[in-house]
Amino acid sequence: MKYTSPLLLERDGAIATLRFNRPDALNAIDVPLARAFLAAVQTIAADDTVRAVVLRGNGRGFMAGGDLATLRADPVQGATDILTPLNAALPLLAQMNAPVIAQVHGVAAGAGLSLMLMADYVLAAEGTKFNLAYIHLGTSCDVGASWALPRLVGTRKALEIALLSEPFLADEALRLGLVNRVVPAAELDAATDALARRLAAGPTLAYGAMKRLMHASLDRTLPEQLAAEAGAFVGCAGTQDFRAGVEAFYARASARFEGR
Repeated sequence: MKYTSPLLLERDGAIATLRFNRPDALNAIDVPLARAFLAAVQTIAADDTVRAVVLRGNGRGFMAGGDLATLRADPVQGATDILTPLNAALPLLAQMNAPVIAQVHGVAAGAGLSLMLMADYVLAAEGTKFNLAYIHLGTSCDVGASWALPRLVGTRKALEIALLSEPFLADEALRLGLVNRVVPAAELDAATDALARRLAAGPTLAYGAMKRLMHASLDRTLPEQLAAEAGAFVGCAGTQDFRAGVEAFYARASARFEGR
C-alpha cells in the first residue's frame, strides 16, 4: 500500500480525526508531518462544527518520536524545523473547545509520548509500550512533556520517568494516570468511537471552558482561580446549551446539546 500524505484529516460528523500516516517509520515526526499537523490543527481550530478530536497513528504504533534521519542530517536546523510547527499547533489544541482524545497503540515514545500527554483523554491498547526516551539520545524533552508530565504525576515521578527513560507498559501508564483507560487492542477502535461520539454530543463550549480552567489552575492563586471560574460559569450560563441543560433537568430528560 502506498502512503502519500504524512497526515490524514478525516471527518465523521462533528468528529475530526488526525491520523499520523508514516507507518513505515512508526509515524516518526519529520518536517512534512509537523507542518501537516499544524495545518490540520489550524483547520479544525477554526471550525466550530468540530466537537471532538481524535489523534491516532496508522500502522504498528501511535508514534515513535522525532524522525532521526532528519535530525541526523542537520541536528539544529532539523530540530527547529520540526518543533516550530508543533509548538504552534499544541496551544491551539489545548485552547480549543473540542475535547482531544489520543488513541494509542503499539508504541508511544519520545515526541509521541509527549504529544499523547497533551491530549485531554487517552485510550490505550493493552500491551502498548511507552518511553520518554530523550535521554537515550542525549537531549532534553520537547512537545510539552515538561509541562504536562509534572502536572500528571508530580515533579519527583516526572523526573524519574525523564531521567531514567525506562520503558513501561499500558497497565503502568494507567496506574500513573498517564492514560485514562486501557482496552484490548481489538476493542480500541470501538471504544474510541464511542467516547468521541459521547463527547461530540456534549456541551462543547462548557468543555472548552473546563479545559482552560484546569490548564491554568496551577499557575493561579485561589482568588484568581475563583474569579476565572465565576467568569467561565457566567459565560456558559448565557449559552443555548446551558438553557437546554436546565430545561432538561426540570423535564427529567436527557439534554440535547448543540455546542452553542
